[in-house]
Amino acid sequence: MNWRIKMAVKVYIDGQEGTTGLKILERFEGRNDIELLKIDGEKRKDPAERKRLINSADFVFLCLPDAAAREAVSFVENNHVRIIDASTAHRTDPGWAYGFPELSPEHREKIRNSKRVANPGCYASGFISICYPLVKAGVLPQFYPVFAYATSGYSGAGKKAIAAYESDDKPEELLSPRQYALDMNHKHLPEMQKISGLAYKPMFNPIVDNYYSGMVVSIPLQGRLLQKRFTPEQIRDVLYDNYKDSNFVEVKPAGSECVPDGFLTSNGLSGTNRMEIYVFGDNDQMLLCSRLDNLGKGASGAAVQCLNIMMGIDETTGLI
Repeated sequence: MNWRIKMAVKVYIDGQEGTTGLKILERFEGRNDIELLKIDGEKRKDPAERKRLINSADFVFLCLPDAAAREAVSFVENNHVRIIDASTAHRTDPGWAYGFPELSPEHREKIRNSKRVANPGCYASGFISICYPLVKAGVLPQFYPVFAYATSGYSGAGKKAIAAYESDDKPEELLSPRQYALDMNHKHLPEMQKISGLAYKPMFNPIVDNYYSGMVVSIPLQGRLLQKRFTPEQIRDVLYDNYKDSNFVEVKPAGSECVPDGFLTSNGLSGTNRMEIYVFGDNDQMLLCSRLDNLGKGASGAAVQCLNIMMGIDETTGLI
């Protein structure tokens, strides 16, 4: 009798000390199909050691600033190395697959076969989950002046901000929601426009608040500016048809009745890789909302999901 032993794949996380890297490590706990390659703490910024580990791995996660991520890609000499980049560096690069498999069968297949996958931004994930299907279906005109706002927990703001929010003597202003990216040039805007298929850069107003993780991205729509009049139920049906076979994305029934107390909390999916899409309003004015965890479906969860797809295993492995 012939037995086929499936070897564990070798995985290296370049930048494993950051929030996304640590969350990926958490999601690997209990898995015996992964052999983690770890760098000595004293050598984590040593280019030669990083290069050695990158070329020793089957899969590499880049949890780095953009410049360092580009540098890491330049280290690759082993043609078998497959990379998932969590930075902004390659999200609009046509040579990279965009790591949002639920968008379409084509997106999923490109991820499955690619050696280079760009993990989506957290805000961009929520925005694109709404806009991509509507533009594709011809409901949302490419020239529509899209505006979006979002509330997020502070965990996506980096180590310095996390420390400030979690300090015992944090300043009073951190107790309040804070708008930022006021120059209308947030780093996720290029992918939001390109992946959604919009002709113009959307306006985007992100807000960070005094809680750890979770976000809601909201997009108001004026019925009179669409190609034709649609009901909230029709908009919901377009979104539902796009995600009906998804393991992680759920489109809720149209209307506020699906929010029991009339409040849509931003941290309702914290700790998961799930996403929920809502359609509120009437035929004249609608509010479309996408709720997710900025550290889950908006970062580490999505990255692990892409890894699972690239490995050819159940995409839900290690995820909730």
